[in-house]
Order: sequence, then structure tokens, then C-alpha cells
Amino acid sequence: MKKIQKNEHLVEVIKEMKKLAIESNIAFWKRIAVELEKPSRNKRVVNLGRINLYTKDGETIIVPGKVLGSGELDHKVTVCAYAFSAEAEKKITEKGRVLSLPELMKENPKASNVRIIG
Repeated sequence: MKKIQKNEHLVEVIKEMKKLAIESNIAFWKRIAVELEKPSRNKRVVNLGRINLYTKDGETIIVPGKVLGSGELDHKVTVCAYAFSAEAEKKITEKGRVLSLPELMKENPKASNVRIIG
């Protein structure tokens, strides 16, 4: 039988999201937590080209999975995700801002003006 490894950091982030969802009565965080609980092979993977295509200047987005560096950004965007490739993080910081999930929960607990991409 294959041993399943759990990522303690991810488990803690999911627990905090669910807690925030209950305390503030915001279903957005519950939805993201459910997405992050999926097996890694079912998590969303998004390229920068897709982010560039479906976002506007100054927008904040969340990817409940990983962001990859294929493509370019031509406008300022704030991207929050569970994981970033090194190339994606470099390209995003040149034009916009990279946030971790706990940082976004702390900065924007009501999740106002945040869209899910993926």
C-alpha cells in the first residue's frame, strides 16, 4: 500500500481558511479550501499567459494550485497561489505582486475584488 504524505503547511493553511470562512461568514474561503484539499494531480495549474489573457490591470486573482512561468504579463496584477514556479514568481514581481495564501487572508479577509483563475 502506498504511503500518503501530508503537507503540514498546506493542512494548516486550509484549517485557517475554513476558520476564517466560518468566523466571517464568507463562502469564498471555504471554496478555496475545498479546492486545495484535492489530490495534487487534481489541483489547478495555470500559466502566466492565461492570467494575462483573463485579467485586467490592477486586478487581484487567486489560483488554488500552482502558477507556471509560460507566457508573459503585460499589465500589473496581484497573484495569490499555493505555489509558484521560480520563473513565474520572477515574471510576476517585475509587473505586479506575488502573495501567499496566508498573506491574502490577512490583507483581504473579506476577499473583496478577488477572482479565482484556473
